[in-house]
Amino acid sequence: MHLKQVRIRAEILASVVILDALQLSLPVKVLSKHYSQAKAVLQYFVFAMEESSRRTPSVKELNNILFGGKRFGNHVDEVWPRLFIGDASVANDRYVLWKLGITHVVNAAHGSKCCQGGRHFYGPAVDYYAVPAADSPTFDLSPYFLPCARYIDNALNTTDASVLVHCAVGVSRSASLVLAYLMIRHGLSLLEAVRKVKHRRWIFPNVGFLKQLRALDDQLARETPPHRPLQESMPEIPFR
Repeated sequence: MHLKQVRIRAEILASVVILDALQLSLPVKVLSKHYSQAKAVLQYFVFAMEESSRRTPSVKELNNILFGGKRFGNHVDEVWPRLFIGDASVANDRYVLWKLGITHVVNAAHGSKCCQGGRHFYGPAVDYYAVPAADSPTFDLSPYFLPCARYIDNALNTTDASVLVHCAVGVSRSASLVLAYLMIRHGLSLLEAVRKVKHRRWIFPNVGFLKQLRALDDQLARETPPHRPLQESMPEIPFR
């Protein structure tokens, strides 16, 4: 059952309990006790389901999800309002970036021969953020998760700004940084973030990055208050 439906049913059931008690003409103290007990049990049930849904999937489970559906993509896709994932060909084309309204570029393959980008390349019209990452399972991308999330968040909080996060192919390094951003700044679990992005673009982070994202998911789950708002309560922002 969907968590939002569970929560609604819990509130309805708690209300039914109090109505039944009222019909029996029970004293106010007894009514209050019945209601509090019913609500406590139902809240615990909802919390247990939330915790179960928050479980970090294994690398194998994530790979199965990533393997599903189409296994090809566009040069660039808007995966979150005003947030794009793309490859080097898009990042190297200033005219395309201008047409997309890109104002900020995160290059997750900084220093790579295939990526021409840099402050000198884009000029003053585009803000540039460099991440010198290698698409290798042994490369530790996790130190860049939080700084990149802050950079993307600050950029998207700027009026009329749009962000391109790219690497060579736009499926591993750049996708991992965007997943981390959605987890850190929007409270999505790793599974929710993967499904959200995958709905808009084919992505496939390497095994090492998936392990690092799983570690981030575990860390955020421990730090997040147990009564975090459900994702369904977040307002949907239309894509352009």
